[in-house]
Amino acid sequence: MGSGETAPTMVSTHRRLAASLANGPATVRSMVNAALLDTPYGFQENASELAERAVNYFSESVDVNLRVGGLTSLSTADPVVRERGLELLRTSDYLFAGPGSPTYALREWAQTDVPSIISDKLDHGGIVVFASAAALTIGARTVPVYEIYKCGHDPYWLEGLNLLGHIGINAAVIPHYDNAEGGHHDTRFCYLGERRLRLMEQELPTDHYVLGVDEHTGVVLNLDAGSAEVVGNGMLTVRIDGESRTFNAGTTLDLAFLINPESDATPSAAGRTVPATAAQTVTAGEPADTSLGATTDRCLSDFNEAITNGDADQALRAVLALEEAITAWSADTLQSDDADRARSTLRSMITRLGDAAVRGLDDPTLVRAPLVEALLEIRALARSEKRFDLSDLIRDRLDAAEIDVKDTADGAEWSLRSER
Repeated sequence: MGSGETAPTMVSTHRRLAASLANGPATVRSMVNAALLDTPYGFQENASELAERAVNYFSESVDVNLRVGGLTSLSTADPVVRERGLELLRTSDYLFAGPGSPTYALREWAQTDVPSIISDKLDHGGIVVFASAAALTIGARTVPVYEIYKCGHDPYWLEGLNLLGHIGINAAVIPHYDNAEGGHHDTRFCYLGERRLRLMEQELPTDHYVLGVDEHTGVVLNLDAGSAEVVGNGMLTVRIDGESRTFNAGTTLDLAFLINPESDATPSAAGRTVPATAAQTVTAGEPADTSLGATTDRCLSDFNEAITNGDADQALRAVLALEEAITAWSADTLQSDDADRARSTLRSMITRLGDAAVRGLDDPTLVRAPLVEALLEIRALARSEKRFDLSDLIRDRLDAAEIDVKDTADGAEWSLRSER
């Protein structure tokens, strides 16, 4: 998975994978033995919080009990704690790992049984779900993201676990492939950008390539079926010497293509072939929001439109939709300011809805127009009959109601003081 491993966008994929182990969704919780390999973020001060989020996500959204390996630091862990964690990994049939630092994870896993435990599942059965930082480690080479993007090191590769090489795929996996957090500067390719990726490609062995997985996107490698299915919201990219071929979510490829991507055609899982310039895709309706920030923007736009149109029900729906999204994304381990911004936006929307409840959503000028214009007709009649006491009384009462009246050659004009 490129990202979104504990976000709403990947719930259906986790559920489907878990159900395949349990022979049906009704028995998933009792039948699936799932373990969290928590090493990648083990150096972070909030490691226990991230583990708790993952456990809650799997329990509430996937209906799976996820047990924590407790392997945040294999090099310094108590031997009993370490061996119990490794045994949990060995006996699991659903092994999950996610965000953090690939460099830290590889260093901690070196000279341990972790790599052999994972490859053993590929040989003898089970599901391995690696996302974000963990996904970076499974290829022949690994991008040291923090060192390059945050510390300014010259671009270089680390040796990866090469789990894909175990099944014949000679690739460097790059998640967050379509990242756009940089805005005005290029943070694609897991914060490398095009310039640095081109430099690094030159250092790959001649028979290796880059396998890019977009955010909120995954590729399911089914070793029994010999297939590779793109899931989620984005694309899978096969990049060789700067030339890219992309495959949308819904595409199913032969695993043989990823083993030998320089073949002339792209074999599908069904055995048919399509031209190298095309991909077999399945359209699944409108794409879902790929971040809480995107949902926040959409709900705020809907809310603003509703307030402008005086549609209280639409405004309320926007508020409820944002509240539901905040809850749904609360387990996401991707760290950003999206959650804080979403809560701030929700409070603003509720405040504005409260103000609207006091003032009303209809245009105040239109609401008052029939009464004001009737009073101005009476005032005009009083003035024509030289009953200036009545005329002045009407004007004074309108002024007290914050309605300004201006006499012109064409008659009286009025406006709401609060609207100017």
